[in-house]
Parts: sequence; C-alpha cells; structure tokens
Amino acid sequence: MENAFADRITDVPRSFIREILKVTIDASIISFAGGLPNRLYFPVQGLQQAAHDVFAEAGADALQYANTEGFPGLRQWIADRYRQKEGLDIPIEDILITTGSQQGLDLLGKTFLNEGDDLVIEEPGYLGAIQAFALYRPRFHPVPVAEGGMDIGALTRVMEERRPKLLYTVTNFQNPCGISYSDDNRRAVAELVRGTGCLIIQDDPYGDLRFTGSRRLSFKRLLPAQTVLLGSFSKTVAPSLRIGWLVAPPPIMDKLVIAKQAADLHTNALAQRILHRFLTDNDLDAHIATIIRAYGRQKEAMIAAIRDHFPAGVQCTDPEGGMFLWVTLPEGMSSMALFDAAIRKKVAFVPGTPFYVDRKDSNTLRLNFSCSDEPTIVEGIRRLGTSIKELS
Repeated sequence: MENAFADRITDVPRSFIREILKVTIDASIISFAGGLPNRLYFPVQGLQQAAHDVFAEAGADALQYANTEGFPGLRQWIADRYRQKEGLDIPIEDILITTGSQQGLDLLGKTFLNEGDDLVIEEPGYLGAIQAFALYRPRFHPVPVAEGGMDIGALTRVMEERRPKLLYTVTNFQNPCGISYSDDNRRAVAELVRGTGCLIIQDDPYGDLRFTGSRRLSFKRLLPAQTVLLGSFSKTVAPSLRIGWLVAPPPIMDKLVIAKQAADLHTNALAQRILHRFLTDNDLDAHIATIIRAYGRQKEAMIAAIRDHFPAGVQCTDPEGGMFLWVTLPEGMSSMALFDAAIRKKVAFVPGTPFYVDRKDSNTLRLNFSCSDEPTIVEGIRRLGTSIKELS
C-alpha cells in the first residue's frame, strides 16, 4: 500500500505541533505549545444571537450553495476595514473568502508552484506555511529574521542568485518569534522584490492584537501589484468558524478562484453569514480591546517569570503583540532534549526545530502566552526553568 501514495504526500511530515498537542491532553500538563486563542474571550452570546438572526431572516437561503468568492456583505466589511485601518482601497472583487488563512496558503502553492521552484521563507518560519508549500515540492530558501525584520543581506543574495516565485512573510508579531518588521525593513524588502517575478505573501493573522507601538506599513501599499494579503478571523473572533480571506490583484484572483472551486466550491456559507451578522451588530474593536488587555498582561507575566526562573544566558523576544515569544537557549543545548525533560515536569512547549526547513535540532523554542492565566504561566515557567537548569 505504501507505493500507492503520491510522492508529494509521503514527503510531508505530520504537523509537529498537532502531535505535541496529543501529549498535552493530560490535564495536569501546563501547555505553552498550541497557538490557541483564549476561549474565555470567544464572543459566544454575540455569535449565538447572530446565528438566530440569520436563520430568522434568511431562512433556507442561508443553507443553499453560494458563490466561490464568498458572501458579498462579508467581503465588503473586510474592504471597509482595510480602508479604515490601513488606508488601503481594496475592491471586494480582489477579496476571496477562504477556509481559514491556511487554505489561502494551499491555494497559492497550488496556483504558483511547480516542483523545484524557488520560494523564500522566513527562518525560523511558520510551520503551517512550510507544511502547506512542501506539498508542491519547491526549493525553500530560508532567510533569517530577527527583531526588526528580515536579513536584507541574505535576501539580497537569494534574489541575485535565484528567481523565487513567492516570498512568504508574517510581518506583525511573527509566528514563531513574535518579532515585527520595521517600516524601513519593509521598504528594503519591497525594493529587492520590485520588478522581479516574485510575489510577496503578507500573512497577518495577529495584526489586530497589538499591545504597544503603532501600525506599520503594508506591502500592499509599497508594492501593490506584487503583494497578496492573507487575513483571518480565527484570532479575533473564533477559530472554529474557519474563515479567513485572501486579497490579490485580478489576474491572480482569477486563477485562485479556479483553484478554490476545485478544492471545496466555497467556504462554509452559513458560517460566513453568521460572522457577517456578528460583525455588523457588534463592535469588533471593543471585543479586540478586551483580548489585547488580557494577552498583554499574560505576556508581561511570562517575561517576568522568565527573568525570575530561567538561568543566565537564556534570551527571549519581547513582542509588541500577538500570541508568542521565542526563547534562545545557551549554545549547544538541545530544545528537543529539553522538551522530553519538561514533559516529565508536566510542562510543554514547541521545540524550535520544526520551524526550520533543514535542521535536526536547535537551541530555540516557542512559547504561547495567550491560552494560560498569569498564575499558570508563572508556575509553568518555573517548571521549565528547573528543567533548563537540570539539563545544563
């Protein structure tokens, strides 16, 4: 039976994070592993009322097949928000509703990548993007990121030596590091890509979850014809809705619509109507402000606990928003070995290794602060700190 499977699926590993989450089913384990929003802030009553109103007013129409591009009212809401928040004038014809932003990655890979095509990805980079694009068997070119953005020297070398079709970025509160690209870094990246055959994919699932600082430039403003935007309601409303979106210029959108029709005809039309009604009848920014206050406190609790309980020589990022921070252990220490030791102390995290495309081990790890309250964070970091000291 093994010989029956296509090469593209046998080459792609299971999601490392999903495998870790199986370990954390044990309720006694404090988990900083998942990229989960905090369930305390899901707008249950608002969504319940929206669902009631959709059925009361749309009835059977809400249960019928719908168009591939998505519910027009929801697409218009997204266009209005881009105009309000970022000053971007995006017509609804350039917006495609997707089954989570993860489907957007798959559609882009399906539409653009042939086997062996060059693709620039952040190092470390979002595991879901690595997994989605790996199905199409490109040649990955990892470019290091650090506080302030992408390594411009490394990107320059890739752009000079290769002809990448896609450059994938998470510019705000990056997963896994939590770093954000500065405006100057975004301009430098845009200038290197300008006029080439490369398309910038700006994935922004966390952009609204800003604790400090101000909104940065969008690649869509800097390089409109060569930029695709991805967005999601998973982090601001509810992940189980599986509703994201993709913004692309018309020639690209035509191909993406064909790819989506082949994949699922359209994203859950009932969920789109319910979400649109919720967004119309409620103040999303007030809801997000509640999330931001909570996550900001949780991030500060985690960083303070790291200072108190981790040994000297361990470093971590201090993100301006989002859900993650990135820890760098002393040189030579294995985060995979630390994971095994930490599980014995009933605390979990994601080792850094799966966020790289070509490493067997690393001395880095990702911590999620959004899904635990402050006392739990302090206790979990204390256990993890003990594990680090014992391993060293």
